[in-house]
Amino acid sequence: MTTPYQYRGYDIVPIWQWSSWYTGVYATRADLPILPRSTLSTLASRKEDAVTEAKKNIDRFLSRLK
Repeated sequence: MTTPYQYRGYDIVPIWQWSSWYTGVYATRADLPILPRSTLSTLASRKEDAVTEAKKNIDRFLSRLK
């Protein structure tokens, strides 16, 4: 199991699946919005790239809520 990355109150969990890195994103507090499934779909050949893309997806989603 990979250690989750913390970002803006969310845990980003990289998972190796089907020869690519996939990220799961989970709210760590009840007051945070749950991200839509489409925002969570991040595949990349490098773990760091998948985590970076997940962070961008979180930023994009949160900016739409303002």
